[in-house]
Amino acid sequence: MPRYRLDIEYDGTAYAGWQRQDGPATVQGAIEQAIKGFCGQQVTLRGAGRTDAGVHATGQVAHVDLEKSWRDDTVRDALNAHLQMAREAVSILGARMVPDDFDARFSATGRRYLYRILNRRAPAALGANRVWLVQKSLDADAMQEAAQVLVGRHDFTTFRSQQCQAASPVRTLDRFDVVRNGEFIEIHAAARSFLHNQVRSMVGTIKQVGEGGWTADDVKAALEAKDRAACGVVAPPQGLYLVNVDYPDP
Repeated sequence: MPRYRLDIEYDGTAYAGWQRQDGPATVQGAIEQAIKGFCGQQVTLRGAGRTDAGVHATGQVAHVDLEKSWRDDTVRDALNAHLQMAREAVSILGARMVPDDFDARFSATGRRYLYRILNRRAPAALGANRVWLVQKSLDADAMQEAAQVLVGRHDFTTFRSQQCQAASPVRTLDRFDVVRNGEFIEIHAAARSFLHNQVRSMVGTIKQVGEGGWTADDVKAALEAKDRAACGVVAPPQGLYLVNVDYPDP
């Protein structure tokens, strides 16, 4: 059966996350319905990662096995047509046939996330569901200093959800950078893989540094505690974007 890689963008506001569920609308479910409408197949789409409710993506990747070979642009355009007819906030940016051993999840060598904070007094009239509005002035330089404490290979028990199903809390964080761009603070995170709620937990914690309530030493102490209770606030989902999934060169 031909295998296709799908590159996907979505606004997660109206979805209960990526993973298909009984009842609530999900991104995976929306695309699977579009595939059924296109070629009549009932499939299980395999994604590179499971984003939570309200989280967005500009670079999610998934794969699917179809019974028939189609032109890449036919798959892309047909799925988008069905998604638009269903009024889904999901777009297939690209579709292409890949080798049978390509796996959207297990072939990935890295994942990159962006978190966006709108740092101003006035509320967001545009894109309110795509940023975290923080009205207290934040010190982005202090946040950047604290963020570097978390870079490297660590036990991230403090920064993962109690519902996390990963076998080990140890991860290598390759990048965690804070950049101010006018009223926006953008936080970039990169790793081979992340724990459940890890990015949002780390962002919420360094936000407290930006407010002056915590220091970089407090962040280090929280990390070394290896205790979920030591985590700062957890950032809300609407500011988080999965922006890229890395794979080896073909």
